[in-house]
Amino acid sequence: MYNILVCDDEKDIVNALDIYLKSEGYNTVLTYNGMEAIEKVTTDEIHLVIMDIMMPVMDGITAMVKIREESNIPVILLTAKGEDTDKILGLNIGADDYVTKPFNPVELMARVKSQLRRYMMLGGGKVNEQNICIGGIELDDTAKKVTVDGEPVSLTPTEYDILHLLMKTPGKVFSPREIYSKVWKDNPYGAESTIAVHIRHLREKIEINPAEPRYLKVVWGQGYKIERGVR
Repeated sequence: MYNILVCDDEKDIVNALDIYLKSEGYNTVLTYNGMEAIEKVTTDEIHLVIMDIMMPVMDGITAMVKIREESNIPVILLTAKGEDTDKILGLNIGADDYVTKPFNPVELMARVKSQLRRYMMLGGGKVNEQNICIGGIELDDTAKKVTVDGEPVSLTPTEYDILHLLMKTPGKVFSPREIYSKVWKDNPYGAESTIAVHIRHLREKIEINPAEPRYLKVVWGQGYKIERGVR
């Protein structure tokens, strides 16, 4: 049985989440500010956190930083429509997903199940360097397999190696020369055009819309990265 911590200063929202989660068979731990959430994460066995951003005593962003110092449990942020900056900040400092208020209970429960599934696949918080999950992409380095939203994706060895390199350090920008040197282990002559072709092929295989990629991003003038915190 999974223990899910709920943290929001609005008691009606906490009570509603308590009902939704218990109806799905989860145990709940209810808190009303970031300080209380940190205390429970430290003292209790928590498998997932659902936490509001704007709260008194300690806000969700500050609490997120503190939680990440102690644990890698999944965190889903609750955000208001106008909190785009805080939403992006939360993802950048380690949140796994976010849901905008007012939220659809069915959508929220689907996100909870998805995050718990990925967390437990990775050993319930134990580091497993052979398996990497970012958003809907799952890379199993032992079997050399990649799935996107549960569907297998056929990659060439070179495409696989590029994706593996980027997924190991999400958010880090690699220049074409760096990618070429690490994957081909050779002098990166003509790296820009070679890498651009492989990136295009990768996008066609892992993105829903390659023209508007969610995962594999270009940082103009610098290189490529896998976006962290993709929902």
